[in-house]
Amino acid sequence: MNEKPHISSAFDRDLETIQAKLMRMGGCVENAIRNSAQALRTRDLELADRVRQDDRTIDELEQEVNEDCARLVALRQPVSSDLRLALSVMKIAGNLERVGDYAKNMAKRTSLLAEMNPVNGATGSLQRMSNEVLVMLSDALDAYIRQDQALAEKVRHRDLEVDQMYNAIFREFLTFMMEDPRNISACMHLHFIAKNIERMGDHVTSIAEQAIYLVSGELPSDDRPKANAPVHMAENSETEI
Repeated sequence: MNEKPHISSAFDRDLETIQAKLMRMGGCVENAIRNSAQALRTRDLELADRVRQDDRTIDELEQEVNEDCARLVALRQPVSSDLRLALSVMKIAGNLERVGDYAKNMAKRTSLLAEMNPVNGATGSLQRMSNEVLVMLSDALDAYIRQDQALAEKVRHRDLEVDQMYNAIFREFLTFMMEDPRNISACMHLHFIAKNIERMGDHVTSIAEQAIYLVSGELPSDDRPKANAPVHMAENSETEI
């Protein structure tokens, strides 16, 4: 009779440690988004390089979270609700790692763009888009920690705004390229950055869906609103360098 509370208490302690590590990972990813956007706007190559270097920490934290969760499940043999919690942590860690990769890709592109003439107004649009994703990520992590399904649903539907911002930026870049062919190379790199940010929004939305799954036991079945991507770019969008 005394063993069950002991096991439950041990599980809670282990899970608390894992969640603290997940939140540290989330903070690192938020910094990566913030710093990569700033590096792009200010052409700060030192900051861009720091984003690339710091991505190792994000990768290491994901590996630690996954190993800790696997160990937790093996040793504690959690009941279904606790197992769902452990699995959601691993899914969220995977999504955070991908967002970190996209921030790293932005930093790589920044190094290339620094050698080209700036495109007036372009980085401001990308900054606004990355700010939106940053707020979404903060809210998604809050929704997970607080098990706030309503907040998670709001994050999930705000991804439409990111899609719409991406489409507007795409049209803006087309205009820049038509007005001055010298902008073509820079605008292509900037487009890939915009696509990276749009993908970040998708992964943040997946984090929000894991928060919903944690509370309800089911992933959302209805398709969230999505803006239609420009056809000729949607089929061939590069996300890695």
